[in-house]
Amino acid sequence: MTIRFAAIGLDHRHIYHMVGELLASGAVCAGYCPQTSDPRVLEGFQERFPDLTPRPREALFDDPGVQVVLSAAIPADRPAIAIRAMRAGKDVMLDKPGAVSLEQVAALEQVAAQTGRLLSICFSERFVVRACETASRLVAEGAIGRVVQTTGLGPHRLNRAIRPEWFFRPETFGGILTDIASHQIDQFLHFTGSETARILAAATANRALPDIPAFRDTGDILLESAGARGFIRVDWFTPDGLPTWGDGRLFLTGTEGTIELRKYVDPAGRPGADHLFLCDRHGTRHIDCSAEPLSYFPRFLADVQDRSHTAMPQGHALRVTRLAIEAQNLADGGTE
Repeated sequence: MTIRFAAIGLDHRHIYHMVGELLASGAVCAGYCPQTSDPRVLEGFQERFPDLTPRPREALFDDPGVQVVLSAAIPADRPAIAIRAMRAGKDVMLDKPGAVSLEQVAALEQVAAQTGRLLSICFSERFVVRACETASRLVAEGAIGRVVQTTGLGPHRLNRAIRPEWFFRPETFGGILTDIASHQIDQFLHFTGSETARILAAATANRALPDIPAFRDTGDILLESAGARGFIRVDWFTPDGLPTWGDGRLFLTGTEGTIELRKYVDPAGRPGADHLFLCDRHGTRHIDCSAEPLSYFPRFLADVQDRSHTAMPQGHALRVTRLAIEAQNLADGGTE
């Protein structure tokens, strides 16, 4: 069966890989809503997908042939779109963060339970990173034993001049921990095999943007589960000289070895992205992961058809979102 999807909420460029990877996995786009807060995102979308059809938002929600709704809307608007879609009988794939408040998370959990629809979040720093696919396979095979600690670094380039106005308001984009650090929380739970975790400490600060005092450009989190601990640092300080938008890194400490990922660049070293360094009892080696297939998108389509949870454990998306918001709230309460 061919899955048909619609794109509603073209406010962040992550919609490009969400749509592109589903198309590459065999799904069909039934149309997209051109409504956007950022005309540059719509322009880029139409350049990448010139054959897709713009349609009114409500027509897409009401189309019985649409099985999935994708959304990379303004973060504060994503829950309402997801709820509308689930109540219309659609499964949902959201960009991160899936929500910006605990009240929104609770509403999403309630509607997902009532409707039985799939609610997934495309954590692109895992699902669109081939090195993460390789690391997942190695950890599952026991290459480094049981993962007991993770360190996730998520620096990003601010690109202030091209950011829309809503990006700098915490109430609309959620804050740096809700937004960026949700990636690293997802990776902590995934690689340690933890269902959930507890936020031990969280902090944010504004170090370089005094003219936007409510905006936080750096943050960190310490969290733990029953068998592991994790540290997360995120910021908007990636320098213009780096040839990519951020130097994302992940360090996995296992009982029998370690893995380091340089996801997007090996500075002044090997060309390309998706570098993995494995150290175990046999020695150390570099693995080029650039040919590793991405599994999230075809698994998501299979889950839509089979009503299963192979792409993401049931409830995982909102557990990650809840933890990220709890960390943000803790940090906001502790900042001057």
